[in-house]
Amino acid sequence: MKIPINLASEPFRRDRAMLVASVSVGVLLVISLIALVTLANADSVQLADVRKEVAQLRTQISGTAKQQADFEAVVRKPENAQVLELSVLLNTLLSRKGISWTRILADLEKTMPANVKVLNIQPYVTGRNQVVLSLQVGSEGPEPVISFYKALESSDLFGGVTQNIYQPPSQAEPLYRYRFTVNYAQKL
Repeated sequence: MKIPINLASEPFRRDRAMLVASVSVGVLLVISLIALVTLANADSVQLADVRKEVAQLRTQISGTAKQQADFEAVVRKPENAQVLELSVLLNTLLSRKGISWTRILADLEKTMPANVKVLNIQPYVTGRNQVVLSLQVGSEGPEPVISFYKALESSDLFGGVTQNIYQPPSQAEPLYRYRFTVNYAQKL
């Protein structure tokens, strides 16, 4: 019978590979910690710069808002109210004069069938500076007006036809009458 005898008080172990791996992982963790601390410091510096710029912009905005309030207070004074009303009236008239009747009629001529008559045109400008035409047309039957609707819808200059009123022919007026609004792409 063979008995294994170990004469050393501590048997030989191969710990060198484990120690080398542990030291290298520790070094990598220390390097990554240093990199993360450096990035955090750079980020906080950049954030401080951004906060400073935001604070400057807020002071500029508040200064501009105060200046605008001062200007509006001067404009709203009773002695300046008449000039303000005149200014609003003139601006409204100028925007209405910006609509070209020649161009409206030329564009309608391109899309309108020959058997449809224009009875009334009322252009107006919306709050978003878009020109909208209120049209009243007449024809001997409804089919030409329907083809006119389709032509307006497919046109690049017109779009968004909304029918408002339909009147059949009577003894006084032999035409079918249609009133509708249409968006017009004329720029002011």
